[in-house]
Amino acid sequence: MEKNIGQVDKTLRVVIGIALLSLIFILEGNARWWGLIGIGPILTVVMGWCPAYTLLGVSTCKRKPS
Repeated sequence: MEKNIGQVDKTLRVVIGIALLSLIFILEGNARWWGLIGIGPILTVVMGWCPAYTLLGVSTCKRKPS
């Protein structure tokens, strides 16, 4: 797996992931479990690879000079 997530993208994904996870504590009832969706963006940051970006041929990483 070649890394395809750049630094700005990582920062945005962490912020969005934490915001979604916070729904677990904010919402009540069964709706609160939708906050678990926040695990996805955080996992992609940890791996540095996004499967959707691979399918679309997108990369936000800076390219190394050749």
